[in-house]
Amino acid sequence: MAGDQPVGMTIGSFTSVSLEPALVAWLPTRDSATWAQIKASGSFCANILSAHQGDVCGVFASRSEDKFADVAWRAAGSGSPIIEGSLGWIDCDIDAIHPAGDHDIVVGAVRSLAVSGADDGPLVFFKGALGTFDAH
Repeated sequence: MAGDQPVGMTIGSFTSVSLEPALVAWLPTRDSATWAQIKASGSFCANILSAHQGDVCGVFASRSEDKFADVAWRAAGSGSPIIEGSLGWIDCDIDAIHPAGDHDIVVGAVRSLAVSGADDGPLVFFKGALGTFDAH
C-alpha cells in the first residue's frame, strides 16, 4: 500500500525460503517505483493468479499509474491487497532486503496465507508466453 492506495507489480521469481519460521522471497528490480512504494509500506501480499487472469498480470506488468482501477481486491491483515479471483495469497511483513546486482532479494515473514479451492490452474510465464499447467 502507498498510504491508502493499493500498489502491485508482476514478479518473475518467488520462492519458499523456510518453513520454520515461515519465510518467502522475491526479487524486484531495485529501481522500480512500485517496489519503492511496497518497501516503504513494510509489507506485501503475493497473489497466485489463475490461468484466466492474464489480463491482470499484464496490468501489473505495465507502468500504469492506477493498476487497481479495474481490479477487485480486499485488504489482507497487513493492509496489502488480495486480488479477487486469485488461486491463493501469502501476506507478509518485509523481514530483510539483500542487494543482488540490479535487483533486491526481499525476504518476507509470512503473516497468513490461503488457497481459494478453485479448479483453475495457475498462470505461468514460459518461453515468452503466458499459460498454465495441469498438476497430476
